[in-house]
Amino acid sequence: MIRLNKNGVFLNNRVPDEASVSLSNLDEARKKTIAYRILEKHDISKNAESLRLKFDSLISHDITYVGIIQTAKGSGLLSFPVPYVMTNCHNSLCAVGGTINEDDHVFGLSAAKRYGGIYVPANVAVIHQYAREMMSGCGRMILGSDSHTRYGAMGTMGIGEGGPEIVKQLLSNTYDVKRPEIVLVYLTGAPKHGVGPHDVAIALCGAVYDNGFVKNKVLEFVGPGICNLPMDYRIGIDVMTTETACLSSIWETDGTVEEYYTSHGRAKDYKALSPQDGAYYDSMIEIDLSSIEPMAALPFHPSKAFTLRELQENAGDILRQVELDAENTLFGGVKLHLTDKLINGKISVDQGVIAGCAGGMYDNIAEAAAILKDCSVGDGYFSLSVYPPSIPVNLELIRNGVQQSLMESGALFKPCFCGPCFGAGDVPSNNALSIRHTTRNFPNREGSKPSDGQISGVMLMDARSIAATAKNKGILTSAADVDYKEPAPNKYNFDRTVYEKRVYFGFGNADNTLNLKTGPSIAEWPKIPALADNALIQLASVIHDEVTTTDELIPSGETSSYRSNPMKLASFTLSRRDPEYVGKATKTSALEALRLQGDYPDELLNVIKKLGLPSDTLKNTSVSSAIFAKKPGDGSAREQAASCQRVLGGGANICYEFATKRYRSNCINWGILPLTIDKSVSFDYEPGDWIYIPEVRKAVETGTETISAKVLSKSGTTDIILHLSGLTADEKEIILCGCLMNYYAAHKHD
Repeated sequence: MIRLNKNGVFLNNRVPDEASVSLSNLDEARKKTIAYRILEKHDISKNAESLRLKFDSLISHDITYVGIIQTAKGSGLLSFPVPYVMTNCHNSLCAVGGTINEDDHVFGLSAAKRYGGIYVPANVAVIHQYAREMMSGCGRMILGSDSHTRYGAMGTMGIGEGGPEIVKQLLSNTYDVKRPEIVLVYLTGAPKHGVGPHDVAIALCGAVYDNGFVKNKVLEFVGPGICNLPMDYRIGIDVMTTETACLSSIWETDGTVEEYYTSHGRAKDYKALSPQDGAYYDSMIEIDLSSIEPMAALPFHPSKAFTLRELQENAGDILRQVELDAENTLFGGVKLHLTDKLINGKISVDQGVIAGCAGGMYDNIAEAAAILKDCSVGDGYFSLSVYPPSIPVNLELIRNGVQQSLMESGALFKPCFCGPCFGAGDVPSNNALSIRHTTRNFPNREGSKPSDGQISGVMLMDARSIAATAKNKGILTSAADVDYKEPAPNKYNFDRTVYEKRVYFGFGNADNTLNLKTGPSIAEWPKIPALADNALIQLASVIHDEVTTTDELIPSGETSSYRSNPMKLASFTLSRRDPEYVGKATKTSALEALRLQGDYPDELLNVIKKLGLPSDTLKNTSVSSAIFAKKPGDGSAREQAASCQRVLGGGANICYEFATKRYRSNCINWGILPLTIDKSVSFDYEPGDWIYIPEVRKAVETGTETISAKVLSKSGTTDIILHLSGLTADEKEIILCGCLMNYYAAHKHD
C-alpha cells in the first residue's frame, strides 16, 4: 500500500533512483526540487542552513486574529505589509450567549479597515477554502494561524503556525526555520471504486506519524499517479498532511491545476512546477493509489489507521483496544463503550458528518449524493450533516441539484463553518460513535466533556463510505461495497460575485484615523515579566501520556468565544485533562506576586533553604509554574496552548521532545522556556515539586544548551540535566524579554 524509504533518492527521468546517490553532488541536486526553489525565493538570509522567510500573504480566522491584532498593535503596527485575510469560520456559532462572538467579528472588520486587510464575514467561507479560491498561486507561500494551512496541491507552500508568527510577518520580520529535509511522495496508479482522498490521507498518516518519518519536513508530491486525481481529490490528501507532523507540502502542477485557476478567474496565477531532472530527496514515500482501500482512523488520532475491511472482520478486538486506550488517557472515571456498537456482528454508528476544509469539497459531496440517490438515512438515531466550505461551492451544489438530492435523502446542510472539526457543532451524544470526513479526532475534540461525565468517539472516514453507511441507516459500510454510478467530472462554474458583494477588500488602503471597535469581552494582554537571573519552577501538572495535544492543553469548542479574553480563556487550561492545573498554577503565580513586592512567603523561604541557597537568592529568582509532558503540542497551531500557561504564571515546558515545531515556537514567543530532558531519564516527579535553574538568564544569553538544575521533591534534592537546544538569536532575545510583545516594545524605536 505505502512503502517508506529512509535513504536519499534522485529523481532521474521522473523515476526515483536510489542506486545513483552520490555524496559529491547532493548540494546542487537538492536545489532541483520544487520546494527548495520556492523556499529560496522567499528566503532573505541566503544562508543554506538557516532560512528567514517572508510570505506572500497571511490568513487567520476568528479565534486567532483578535489576539494577533492586539499583539501587533502593541508592537507598533501601522498597516499590513502583505495581504492579510481574516475569515470568520470558527467563532460564528455562539456557544456562550451574548454579544461576545459578533464583537470579535466587528473588531476584525474594523482592523481590516484601519490596517488595510481582507475581511470575510461569518459563514461565507472557511479559512482554507477561501485561501484556495482567492489567495493561492503557483510558487507562492502563505502563512496561516491555523495548523491546516496547506495549499500544496495548488503549487502553493502553506505553513500553519501560532499567532505570534503572523505578528512577526505583520511587522515585516521573518519566519525563521532550519532548512527542512524534503521527502519525495511518489504517486502511482489510480484510486479504485469507492476510495476517496481521506482514505489515502489516513493511510499516509498511519504509515508515517508514529515513527516521525516526516516530522518538520516538506512533502513533495510527484509521479504518474497525480494525473489520475481530480483537483478536489488532491486537495483532500494535501490538507491532511498536517496530521503527519510535516512542516509543509508542495505538488507538481499540471493541466488540472491550470484549469482550476482558469475556472476561478485567476489564470495568471498558474505556473508549471515540477522537479528538475536529477533532483535529490532526503527520503521517499511510495504510494500505489490502486492499492488503497477504504479506511477508518479510530479514536483518538488520525494515525490510528485500519482498513474498513480489517475493522469489520476484527471489530470486537479493535474496538476493545480503543476502549482500553481511552481508559489510560481519559480522566474523571468516564469510559468509552465502543464494543456496544457491535450488533449482530456489524458496527452501528450514531452520526455522520462531512465538513470543512477536508470533507466539504464539491466532489466529495457530489459523490456522497450519488451514493444516497433515491435512498434515505432513516428515522433512527443515525443522522448525516453536510457543511460545504464556501458559498461559491454551495451555489454550485445547489445549481447542479446535488444539495437537493442529499436533502431529499434526509441529510442536513449546514453553514460554511469549521465547528464539527473542533467541537463547536454537531457534538455527538454521550457514548455515541461519530464518523466524520474532517481533519481530526483527538480526545474530546468533538465537544464532549469528561469532567462532566461525558465521552464520545470519532472515527475519521471518507465522505464516500460515510454516505454508504448512511445508506444502510448507520451500519458501517465501505463505499467499495456499494454499487453506484460515480458522478461525471463537474465543469466547475466558480461564482465570485458573492465575494465581491460581501468581502471587504482593503489591502493597500489602510486608514489609521479609524479606531478599532472593541466589545466588553476583548481584553488586553496582562504584563509579562522579563526572564530573571535564576528560575524557581513548581510543577503544576505532570502528564505521562505518550502525546499531549493542544486540544488538551487548551480545549476547543466552548472556549472559542473567549479567545479574545486572555485571562478568561486561561481558566480553561488543561480543564479536560488535568482540572487541578489552573488552581495549582494560580497558587504559584500568587507566590511570585508576593516575591515581586519583596514579601517572601515561608513556603518560598523553606524551598530556598532546602536547596541550600541563601534567602536573598529570591531577589533575582523568578517563581513560575511548569508542565511536564512526554511529547506536548500535537495538533492545532493555536498559540493559546502556550499563552494560557503564560498568563497563569507559567515559565517552562519540560518534555522529552516537542510534538511540533509550531507548539515549541508558541512557547518561545510567549517566553516559556522550551526545556527537554534525555529520553533515558525517568521523570518521577509530581505536581508541587520544585526545580531550581541557576543562572538561567546567562544560559540563554550565551546559548548554553545543557543546564544543570536541582529538583526538590518529597524525597529530597536530586540533580537533573535540562536541555535548551537550538535557539536562534531572535528566540533567545524573545525569551530574555519575556515574550514577543516585550521584544517588539524593546525594539520599537530601532
